[in-house]
Amino acid sequence: MNIFRLAGDLSHLLAIILLLIKIWKTRSCAGISGKSQILFAVVYISRYLDLVTTFVSVYNTVMKLVFIVSSVATLYMMYVKFKATYDHNHDSFRIEFLLVPCFVLALLIHAAFTPLEILWTFSIYLEAVAILPQLFLVSKTGEAESITSHYLFALGSYRALYLLNWIYRYYAEGHYDLIAIFAGAIQTILYCDFFYLYITKVLKGKKLQLPA
Repeated sequence: MNIFRLAGDLSHLLAIILLLIKIWKTRSCAGISGKSQILFAVVYISRYLDLVTTFVSVYNTVMKLVFIVSSVATLYMMYVKFKATYDHNHDSFRIEFLLVPCFVLALLIHAAFTPLEILWTFSIYLEAVAILPQLFLVSKTGEAESITSHYLFALGSYRALYLLNWIYRYYAEGHYDLIAIFAGAIQTILYCDFFYLYITKVLKGKKLQLPA
């Protein structure tokens, strides 16, 4: 554990809290991509199956459970409780075009050919692109509410901070994971345009808009 990983975890947790608050307080899922939330749920479940085989620490276990439970709760609110407010028409990204290539890539490039390792690698690849349906939705609708923008910024910051964590671990511990670093870099790059718009518009009180 180091300051960058802790900050990344807290940023990730903040993103989830912001999303749940937005849905619960407005009683609406407007502007939120259910496709992205499905992908994130797949990421957490496939990555944290080691909960039943490996114990690292109380902190590690609690965080894994929080991510799994919160992702399932988000899907419940979007597809059951507030289903009428979910924008099916604009949230039309074909997630099979992300799921299948990521799984095939995990089968081809991994650290060890074991079920848990393949699923962990698959989750790393999938997380790198899981936000695409959300960005696609914002692009199609033309704008995003402030709280949705804050959610996306916190989510993007989490991965950027994890990149700093990996750099720190390389110099401090000599440890590195090329798969995680590569996927994390791709994920951070996908957020770059959004980061720029967030800083130049949202923080100045303007509504975020992405080009269609």
